[in-house]
Amino acid sequence: MARESYPLPLDCTSAEEFYESYEDLFEEEDWNSGPCYLPEKNHGVEANGEFEKGIGKKSDLTVSVETDGRINPKMEGNGVLNEGQDEEERTLSIGQIGHIEEQNPLNKGKIERVEEQRDFDADQIEAQSATSEGPVSEKTIMTEDGVSEAENGSGISSNGYEAGTSNGVSVASTVSSVIGDVIMGQFNDRSGAEWMPGKGHENEDDTSITWRKRKKHFFILSHAGKPIFTRYGDENKLAGFSATLQAIISFVENTGDNIKLVQAGNHQIVFSVKGPIYLVCISCTEEPFQALRVQLEFLYGQMLLILTNSIEKYFRKNAKFDMRPLLGGTDVVFSSLIHAFTWNPATFLHAYTCVPLPYATRQAAGGILQDIVDSQILFAILMCRHKVISIAGAQKATLHPDDILLLSNFIVSTESFRTSESFSPICLPRYNPTAFLHAYVQYLKDDSFLVVLTTDSNGFYRLRDCRIQVESVLNNSNVLSEVKRSMSNAGLRVENLPCEPTLNSVHGGQGLNHRHDLAVSVRETKRHTAGIGGPGGLWHFMYKSIYLDQYVASEFSPPLNGHRAQKRLLRAYENLYASMHTKPPGPHKMQYRRDENYILLCWITPDFELYSAFDPLAEKSVAIAVCNRVCQWLRDLENEIFFIGAGPFSW
Repeated sequence: MARESYPLPLDCTSAEEFYESYEDLFEEEDWNSGPCYLPEKNHGVEANGEFEKGIGKKSDLTVSVETDGRINPKMEGNGVLNEGQDEEERTLSIGQIGHIEEQNPLNKGKIERVEEQRDFDADQIEAQSATSEGPVSEKTIMTEDGVSEAENGSGISSNGYEAGTSNGVSVASTVSSVIGDVIMGQFNDRSGAEWMPGKGHENEDDTSITWRKRKKHFFILSHAGKPIFTRYGDENKLAGFSATLQAIISFVENTGDNIKLVQAGNHQIVFSVKGPIYLVCISCTEEPFQALRVQLEFLYGQMLLILTNSIEKYFRKNAKFDMRPLLGGTDVVFSSLIHAFTWNPATFLHAYTCVPLPYATRQAAGGILQDIVDSQILFAILMCRHKVISIAGAQKATLHPDDILLLSNFIVSTESFRTSESFSPICLPRYNPTAFLHAYVQYLKDDSFLVVLTTDSNGFYRLRDCRIQVESVLNNSNVLSEVKRSMSNAGLRVENLPCEPTLNSVHGGQGLNHRHDLAVSVRETKRHTAGIGGPGGLWHFMYKSIYLDQYVASEFSPPLNGHRAQKRLLRAYENLYASMHTKPPGPHKMQYRRDENYILLCWITPDFELYSAFDPLAEKSVAIAVCNRVCQWLRDLENEIFFIGAGPFSW
């Protein structure tokens, strides 16, 4: 039985009062909420109920470890933890792990670093300089990462990374600019953000004011406290901070417990221990703990995709083993993945999105892929940027959506894949974290590329012949032209939702509420639309097919045409998803929330999940009816927006 939970009613007494509060949507964020790292107040450490005055030197962080692994802060004691020292560096090439590669894109040279390089997330907009683009005409504000952002930024697609008009871009051998939400030279005309891939703000360390003010940090370090990757700053300069994190983890482990979370004011410090690899996220972005844990899992999965978990044997031989030479040149890959945590719903939906195509076109692409699959080819994947065109797989082979996300992120964010034919060893963490596959990668046209995964380390030339065959069929059947046309067109828009009500409700008449069928009068619908969004005040929606592990999302429309508003909504979806899938209690089947920004309505059935956002003045009955209409609309379009009929390929 469907039930409502977490209702947050906020009834405005008048439309005038509501819109007065709505004007604060783009106000500057408060930078004085404190540094986003371990608090400076004097704390002690409490584990399993026993208070300790310090570890070596006294600790600056209080940790209360409960039996279920949850951590609560205490405000006692003082001092700081011991800082680690630099350790012996050992250099290994990827080839020393024992795999064979025809051509590894990681060995095509280091990415040249531009002096004073600036790194921007998709939610960050650089104020244009007068020397390059003319004087700044818009009011600028500061984002959570401390960079300038235009007050009225353009919209970004919520449907993965790409939507909107695509333009050609020349890719240089050095670091390529990333515009808006599209990585490695891919353009989105509606985007006003500029994001540079790779390491961000390398000149910063934990003593820098700007470093402390950043709202979300990621760290990867070894069990010896040796830094492997950090989102901001230089790993060498943050060696002492990494040693502090390692000391906290080791202290709790020595008590026989595992540390998962430290809550310090508005900050969450989330830990994930993967054998000899420690991953830490420090965040004050109000994202749920479950979402941050998943993001750490993705970072670890991206590392496994490049190296596999065979790295553990090197740590067993040498606790001071330095992994950074193995990951040389991959900072851009991890930075691109972190960028996706904000702007790609696939990271929390665990689903992938497809390029909208006519059913016959997708079938033609799938047919030629299935023709090349044999006993040594596990998967053949045709993609455009981060969107799937078609997939073919061997009998009983399964490919998880998370592996698709990590694989596409690795390819799209690595420039050498664009410039040459590649045959590289990779690991699919969800498929088999201990074994290498070999990936043949070739860009075909524009942003479309073919990936063939094989177990044959000597299959490069055979896969090249397969690629020539596939490319010929795709060109003759105009599949790639259709893909280009689809990517240049806008995706689904709430304004295009059919206004005329239908008497046939969703899924054989099983709607959200039998009292609110689809026969909502046109007059009532127009009364709540108010000239923006779709019918009934619908602003945005995301729909996930549980059976297909695929999702589709509408384009952002007014009033969600600013980056800050879009990011706020995506994080609201992320929190809604976490609350609906947390056990206990749950999972819930329906949730209705109202606040000053919008109404959120979530509906989960055995077949699909629907997340939608409405005007905060919309009526509940109208919102429910519109959700039914959205489901019916998507069901009518499912042959075009989803990859259906995969045959033996399923999960």
